[in-house]
Amino acid sequence: MTVNPLDGFSVAPEDIKFIGDGLQRPECILAERDGTLWSADARGGVVRIAPDGTQQLIAATEQAKFSEADGEEARFTQGTLPNGLAFAENGDILIANYGTDLLEQMSRSGETVTLHDNIDGKPMGKVNFVLRDSKNRIWITISTRAVNWMRSFTPDVDDGYVALVDQGTIRIVADGFTFTNEIRLDAKEEFLYVVETTGKRISRLRVQEDGELIGREVFGPSNLGKGFPDGITFDAYGNLWGTLIMSDQLFALTPEGECRILFEDGDDAATDALERAFLAREITPELMLAASGKVAPWMASVTFGGADLKTVYLGSLRGERIPYFRSPVAGLPMVHW
Repeated sequence: MTVNPLDGFSVAPEDIKFIGDGLQRPECILAERDGTLWSADARGGVVRIAPDGTQQLIAATEQAKFSEADGEEARFTQGTLPNGLAFAENGDILIANYGTDLLEQMSRSGETVTLHDNIDGKPMGKVNFVLRDSKNRIWITISTRAVNWMRSFTPDVDDGYVALVDQGTIRIVADGFTFTNEIRLDAKEEFLYVVETTGKRISRLRVQEDGELIGREVFGPSNLGKGFPDGITFDAYGNLWGTLIMSDQLFALTPEGECRILFEDGDDAATDALERAFLAREITPELMLAASGKVAPWMASVTFGGADLKTVYLGSLRGERIPYFRSPVAGLPMVHW
């Protein structure tokens, strides 16, 4: 029987280093072979971090400005918010813009075009994540159809979905998810794994030749515990790594579906208060903001990089830099690798 390289592995605070400075909402991170990193940024684009650590903001639009009178909910729900990122076939950056509800494509110098702003003539909803597969199809997730996503951040709103862009045409291929978040394909692209953030679970569906999704089932625990699953990615062994935002934990699901906590950096008391409010349908921005760690505040994503794909980068919604550490196993190469 093959030994899982994560057996006995955990991340200690002293294992973590940082790269980047003054970043704004580095939610998603892309890595290239030469060591270049691309980080989503709330100023309306991405930050390119060169292998030597120098960085450049490439922004298509100005950052939204808010006053105290606007309140915390405005900060959460208004303005441009580049969220999920993927490389297009030509090297441009595909952006799931959670603030403007668009799927965008931005050149590496900042020229930006909208690829899709509706499906069947209707607004798409909160565009969360984007993923390109080996057939050059683009998968996107919509967390909720509601304009104000805060009202959908409850256990029982299931209006999230997965859409597929194939040869320029966009269509819904799976519906009825509780706050759809990141998605990943396994090594053979046989299954699509879907994070259901407010469902506290990860589902998977079998991918058909035409991109339709069937056989939905829960992968791993039906409830991942405190916090909310957000970002996921595979390693080369087949472990599915993920983050639990607002408990700020890094976990991995083995191929058998066993959950292992690899790193914890949350505030237990604040997370417990948030959990109680979530179950009571009384969640507030203030409670969410309190439930935050220090290493990668609101830990949101996990990315493998480095020449050997054994450097792990953590994205976050409230951090200003990117934590990273070394893994005993390489990441599954992304399609752009």
